[in-house]
Amino acid sequence: MTKRILMVLMLFVATGTTFAQVTNKKVFGKKYIKNVMLKATDWQLRHPKHDPKDWTNGALYAGVVATWQTTGSKKVYNAMRDISSAQDWRPFRRWYHADDIVVNQTYLDLYREEQKPERIQPTIDVVDKLLANPYPTKGEIDIIKWWWCDALFMGPPTLVKLGMITGEKKYLDANDEYFKECYDLLYNKEEKLFARDLNFVIKPDGSGRREANGEKIFWSRGNGWVMGGLVRILEELPQDYSERPFYEELFVEMANRVAELQQADGLWRASLLDPASYPGGEVSGSGFFCYALAWGINNNLLDAKTFLPVVEKTWVALTECVNEEGRVGWVQPIGATPEKNFSKDSWEVYGTGAFLLAGSEVIKLKR
Repeated sequence: MTKRILMVLMLFVATGTTFAQVTNKKVFGKKYIKNVMLKATDWQLRHPKHDPKDWTNGALYAGVVATWQTTGSKKVYNAMRDISSAQDWRPFRRWYHADDIVVNQTYLDLYREEQKPERIQPTIDVVDKLLANPYPTKGEIDIIKWWWCDALFMGPPTLVKLGMITGEKKYLDANDEYFKECYDLLYNKEEKLFARDLNFVIKPDGSGRREANGEKIFWSRGNGWVMGGLVRILEELPQDYSERPFYEELFVEMANRVAELQQADGLWRASLLDPASYPGGEVSGSGFFCYALAWGINNNLLDAKTFLPVVEKTWVALTECVNEEGRVGWVQPIGATPEKNFSKDSWEVYGTGAFLLAGSEVIKLKR
């Protein structure tokens, strides 16, 4: 009897292992990835939440454009064209704020498809105004144009895409200047991570905000924004561009650090250095990390032997956060700090955008 039970248990374990392997293999299939991207895109576009020109949607649209490019879906392309056209291809309200020009990345991507002047002129107008005027500062924290790390996803790709499309070097030069100002302000060279803004930078005397375990506060999604932005910069810049090595070196340095901080379930916690205080994997930060690391492998900046297991583990975990309808859950709501206020039912449009971007690179992996 004992032997029989043992045999049943062994069969159960073997079956479970086989099932896990089959499941994992399935989620890396091109058909599966395209289908889950289309399903998530469809659900999200049917559940709008913010002004179409808001930064949240700018991040979503980056993922939706990636879905179109990955699947070739005319339906997805037409949806993005119609949304953009309804906004007259214009940025949001503030000419000086990186959040309000992230949506322009989509306009520029769609301009490349049909090259209609009305798709690009509003972007030229707002970026030229940005370059010509100082940031209207309100205090110590916003002393430069891109004073918060999220801005490095919002602003730089817009300027770089515009520079590459128009051939105007001034846009690339401005991006280099603004990006490096933010880097100097917020990048911690010891931890190889970005503080969200000056509120989270430890002062020379050691004072400042820390996590419960005494570690510095490094927000997962904030660093995800940075790494996602670096990918979108590097996708555009020529190989011989003089400042490209700066972006590549920063990307590789952050990638190595981020990989070290992945948790056992394949996701990252809202606070990178105090995971124990933030139970539950957070999908928006993890999605951007997956996107960036997979892109690094695909473009020979990261060693596949080292990073492929990290990406594979993350992608499996991310797919488990998408429900049957296509809703991407476990997304921390809008904020600027690590929080615990999310669950499997928590969704936001940028979380879907991060998931779609991840899928667009995972599908290219040679496993």
